[in-house]
Amino acid sequence: MVLQTILLQQGTQQSPWGSLLMMAALVAIFYFFMIRPQSKKQKEIQKFRDALSVGDKVITAGGIYGKIKDFKGETKEDVILEIADNVRIRVAKSSIYATAADSTQQQA
Repeated sequence: MVLQTILLQQGTQQSPWGSLLMMAALVAIFYFFMIRPQSKKQKEIQKFRDALSVGDKVITAGGIYGKIKDFKGETKEDVILEIADNVRIRVAKSSIYATAADSTQQQA
């Protein structure tokens, strides 16, 4: 009972500015260590996808290696990939994550 009374008295003596400052510090930490790097990476991926052109060798999110043969759709969001001789598939541009050259450089 005495311990409870002491803890309650200490809790009421804290300044509300201290709590507010702590919350602001936590928000800043989350922003600089989680939100900002993720948004930078998303911008880089979007820039990469916008720069894709016919003839690029790419890898899809499912791990399929192919060569871009054409872009389809009104907004050119669909990509025709040639994955083998005369074997073509249609994938969404958003499922392309890397060029085949980037993948081989990372493995070396």
